[in-house]
Amino acid sequence: MSIINYISTAAIPLTILVIIVYGVIEKNKVFDTFLQGAKDGIEIVIKLFPTLLGIFLAIGALRSSGVIELFINIIKPFINLLSIPPQIMPLALLRPISGSASMAIATDIMKEYGPDSFIGLVVSTIMGSTETTLYTIAIYTSVVGIKKIRFVLVAALCADIVGMLVSVVIWKFLS
Repeated sequence: MSIINYISTAAIPLTILVIIVYGVIEKNKVFDTFLQGAKDGIEIVIKLFPTLLGIFLAIGALRSSGVIELFINIIKPFINLLSIPPQIMPLALLRPISGSASMAIATDIMKEYGPDSFIGLVVSTIMGSTETTLYTIAIYTSVVGIKKIRFVLVAALCADIVGMLVSVVIWKFLS
């Protein structure tokens, strides 16, 4: 176990050292290249800030308004028909939108039901097998200026739905 700790501690400094040595061998101005990259990174952050702010405000409004609970109550007969535990629905609804909100919901669910319970295992699998689709698409498309995202959005949301349904099916089979 100590060798793994040593490797994980040394990985980042060694990577930086390899990059610097490679830059020197290739006769690049390593520090100037680093500064240009940092400048480009700051510009990207400035371009992304309005998108991020809008997403975070929308998520906060959704969570505090009770809309999520209302929607879950509306679709409860359908999810009961599919044998999907209603306890995971807040996560299923917010996971495509926000990683931090879904992490908070997953933590709350695991505190209530336990990480080794059926609900906890389904929630863990959903967190690992799905993506924050709307967030990711919004970030990547806003940086490069893509406006038409409907096909990507539909495909990504279908993949999220499949990941969530398969998570329930697998844990029903394994339990």
